[in-house]
Amino acid sequence: MYYHEAAAFLFDLRRFSVKPGTERVEALLAHLGDPHEEVPFVQIAGSNGKGSAARLTESVLREAGLSVGLYTSPHLSALAERVRIDGRRMTESAIADFVAEVRPWLVDRAAAGEPLTFFEVVTAMAVREFARREVDVAVLEVGLGGEYDATSAVDPVATAVTNVSLEHTDVLGDTIGEIARTKARIARPDAPFVTACEGEALDVVREVAGEAGAPVTRVTGDGDADDAGSADEGDPGDETDDSPALAATYEGRVSATDAAVSLAGEREGTYRIPLVGRHQAANAAVAVALADRTAAALGTDLPDRAVRDGLARATWPGRFEVVDTAPLTVLDGAHNPAAARTLAATLDEYDYDDLHLVYAAMHDKDHAETAAGLPDAATAVTCRPAIDRAEDPAVLAAALRSAGVDEVTAGDDVADALATATDRAAADDCVLLVGSLFAVAEARAATVRTVRSRTVRGPDDAAHALDAAGVPPEGVAAHRDGVDHRVLTLRLRGDRAERVASEARAVGGDAALGGLGADEDRGAAGEQVPVTVAGTVAELRALVDRLDAADGGGLGGVAADLAAAAGIDACGPGGTEGEGDAAAPDAPDYPWTDRTAVMGVLNVTPDSFHDGGRHADLDDAVAGVERMVDAGVDVVDVGGESTRPGAEPVPVEEEIERVVPTIEAIQSVPAVGSGEVLVSVDTRKPAVAEAALDAGADVINDVTGLEDPEMRSVVADADCPVIVMHSLDAPVDPDADPEYDDVVGEVVDALRERLALADTAGIDRDRVIVDPGLGFGKSPAEDFELLARCGEFAALGCPVLVGHSHKSLYGAVGRDADDREHATVAGTALAADRGADIVRVHDVAENRAAVDVAAAVNGALRGGGDPAEDGE
Repeated sequence: MYYHEAAAFLFDLRRFSVKPGTERVEALLAHLGDPHEEVPFVQIAGSNGKGSAARLTESVLREAGLSVGLYTSPHLSALAERVRIDGRRMTESAIADFVAEVRPWLVDRAAAGEPLTFFEVVTAMAVREFARREVDVAVLEVGLGGEYDATSAVDPVATAVTNVSLEHTDVLGDTIGEIARTKARIARPDAPFVTACEGEALDVVREVAGEAGAPVTRVTGDGDADDAGSADEGDPGDETDDSPALAATYEGRVSATDAAVSLAGEREGTYRIPLVGRHQAANAAVAVALADRTAAALGTDLPDRAVRDGLARATWPGRFEVVDTAPLTVLDGAHNPAAARTLAATLDEYDYDDLHLVYAAMHDKDHAETAAGLPDAATAVTCRPAIDRAEDPAVLAAALRSAGVDEVTAGDDVADALATATDRAAADDCVLLVGSLFAVAEARAATVRTVRSRTVRGPDDAAHALDAAGVPPEGVAAHRDGVDHRVLTLRLRGDRAERVASEARAVGGDAALGGLGADEDRGAAGEQVPVTVAGTVAELRALVDRLDAADGGGLGGVAADLAAAAGIDACGPGGTEGEGDAAAPDAPDYPWTDRTAVMGVLNVTPDSFHDGGRHADLDDAVAGVERMVDAGVDVVDVGGESTRPGAEPVPVEEEIERVVPTIEAIQSVPAVGSGEVLVSVDTRKPAVAEAALDAGADVINDVTGLEDPEMRSVVADADCPVIVMHSLDAPVDPDADPEYDDVVGEVVDALRERLALADTAGIDRDRVIVDPGLGFGKSPAEDFELLARCGEFAALGCPVLVGHSHKSLYGAVGRDADDREHATVAGTALAADRGADIVRVHDVAENRAAVDVAAAVNGALRGGGDPAEDGE
């Protein structure tokens, strides 16, 4: 079975109505061999904030060294987003395998009049995947209610109810008490139960949890920290008085995307969270208390470092997500009056001039009250996502006018509406897209859309390119002979993917759809469809012109993205190839600007995998840099902590003591002191980066890819170049076994998310370098795939660094650890030929030669120049 068949089957289950009870999910799990009995689960319910609390809890537990599954809903752009293992979403191939196994059983159940719903089957799929991947614990966000939700088929080790308000009264009950009761029934005997409920809801959840035999822990958000008290040490779940175990106080924004929360009680201190808004304090308190009790249930320590880093590094896309700062641009799925008022209060924390609103909603929502709750806007554009339930933009426009917005335009396409609002806004204004997560998904997809350009070398390579893009075998057979020129791959809404493919064929090119695009139900439930376009430069230019001339439908932005990827002008047939690649006139000039630069590794560690201890002495370090300079190095990368598999973390002060004296000492080398050769520091710690910059470093090389918000702040303040690497763990976890469908596409997507964080932190994109992270959470085959296709990372609009020197991938071609120098040189030549802008190596002279030969082969000598001097 292929993914498009599996996804179409699952989405077709949405036609079955929800029925109370967990019996059907339990039956499916029994059919699968009871995988829920193999995994400890954490279950989180609540009217609001349960998704945020789930994300925060998962992140804290991961930072404690656990392998953690996460199940949330809904998804934004792909079904697989709902199921994550250690932060990475479930693969499409795993989804296809699951559906192939359960489809006959599900069909028989439906024929017998007992069909399972979409949510029930996807919940079972998540549980099965967590068991298959052998996670240490899995966090489940309840879908609706609690007692009868599909997630309640498991027996959790800890549970939480964030809060209770009137919602889904036709299903859950007409009163706060009734709704609280059904949510609290996720409580299990002896399993800690955490809640931030208040008033009547608190009384009810305490009563229900008590009846179940679950010890209750109360936390508060933005309460009086002085009133917080620790729970009794003998039983951390039982409170001896009415004091909360944790009281969280919201301390306000600390950046465009982050806020600070102070905790008092069981844990004391101020913590950074990537969620802005006073209401997030309670979610953070729930997450910390729940993570503490989960770790205790699993017999694992939860150090404060894990809490601090876990809270700071969690992500929750589409929920008050700041995607730009000039103008301030926010995406949020608030879709009811209460959420609109909360959103307005959160937006009050920002300074801006005029607000330009983009509004979409489903037809069953309270438009008048929601519009009244939104912040005052100078202009508004209404729109409609590609969902049958979406309200007519004209109806929404009328609601906004009634709410007092004078200048309202009834639009249609979400991406076009966002572009219209952005065009209206000045740099000091704010653009807010709100009303539906479906609209947020479409806007976000347009904002982070990446077009990858791929070189195809014959029919076999064409078939591999199509297969990697999710095209089924019959599609590969039909299009492989036509995909022989320039090949571009991107993801679009289903109708747009079909339109782009049709237009490509109309101008003489070829195109194929993958994923759900290969099925008649294209783009079901907001699923983004991969489309692969191929053609000559002339054909691609004609395609861009046709899309650019299209009347709306979000295709203007697609045309611009295709033009940039193909290096052609989007302004008509007069453009010439290569114009899209022209650097901005004020872009900084670095060694890698117009040639492949060589970065030499200078490890001042005793335990690095290749050269540990060689440069620990300052005189040896200076001598090593002198040899590198003589050999033609462009950048010296100083490392004070090994990231090899199993390496022990180095304390901050010790790492500073290693790198700072080294950076200061090598300034005595004339080429370094003059700035001709740059100095980079290889670190994942903000304090080390700051100290290194003060000592004279020019570049930060962050193996965790700017995961730490404090590192983003250090880089933004220094306005220095930064290397953003894709990694799953640093140091490398030798037991990690991640799964990829297409390693290049997935690493590009992951890096694009980190670049978005860099943008909103104020880091200049001209100073960002991306590194696909060979050897970090990839198999040798995947490493070689990244090396072969490193040129595709140019789609991110940044220089590309390849770090392959002496790594374990060469063991797959028979090279032992002490016999990888020649393999490394071969890899450098290939990387330079295929688009790498920087190669990071241990042996500078040999790899400098490889880079120069690759440059000569690609024409560096045609003008009579010297490839080793180009760009100097």
